[in-house]
Amino acid sequence: MVVSSDATWGSIGGGNPEETAVVRARALLSSHASDPEQLTPGLTDKTRTEHGRQCCGGEVTVLLEPLAVVPAVAIFGVGHVGLELARIPVRHDLDLHPVDSRRDQLAGERLACLDDGQGAVHVHHSPVPEVVLGAVPAGTHVLVMTHDHAEDFAICDAALRCGHLGSVGLIGSAAKWARFRSGLLVEGHDPGDDRTDPQSHRRSGARRQGAGHDRGLGGRRPAARSPPPSGRAYEDRPLPRPRLRHPRRLRLPATTTTSGWPSRTTD
Repeated sequence: MVVSSDATWGSIGGGNPEETAVVRARALLSSHASDPEQLTPGLTDKTRTEHGRQCCGGEVTVLLEPLAVVPAVAIFGVGHVGLELARIPVRHDLDLHPVDSRRDQLAGERLACLDDGQGAVHVHHSPVPEVVLGAVPAGTHVLVMTHDHAEDFAICDAALRCGHLGSVGLIGSAAKWARFRSGLLVEGHDPGDDRTDPQSHRRSGARRQGAGHDRGLGGRRPAARSPPPSGRAYEDRPLPRPRLRHPRRLRLPATTTTSGWPSRTTD
């Protein structure tokens, strides 16, 4: 049986033992406990209970074991840089979601370098890659590095409208971010949000760009442009969170976006 803070899956038979176990499991979750513990509720009508009596006789032992949630990373764009980056997180116990609009970039022989990692790889091919955002787990960290700036922009726009994601990272220069920021404001993101302030990265001392550039690696080799093995794909410059004046459904690609970004070519 699996217990979360607001839901359960499966059953250990119901009645007082189950309800007692659920209540105690949620207490362990709220206290961030990591050690397992046992409960041994009695099943007789003379046992003191809080959730009803049972007359089956005997007792039952229940093991409560807190389980860590497996983190997830989604990489949008599995070109030469994206694939090099994917080789870093897949070495860890996490869910890796490579996403690309180009089917050939997700061919099995090309992604074979990810097979010996500890992480679980979930491959997504979609001509409209931003729709995959709705399929990744809550808390997923998103890295955007496709072959097309219009595709990058559409994914960023959609990701910032999702309330269930973790961080959002974008590959590129400060000039690219400045263009994207202007476009995101046109698309309805709140200009009053401090995180859209062009000076905010100076106060925080960081901006989102290929981390290899900050370490003087130089060059255009994939390993030089992808982040170092520390697992920090991008430095932490916050992106604008949406407070939309006119909320709307996720749009499929049109001829142009409101901000003037061209439509994307899909296979």
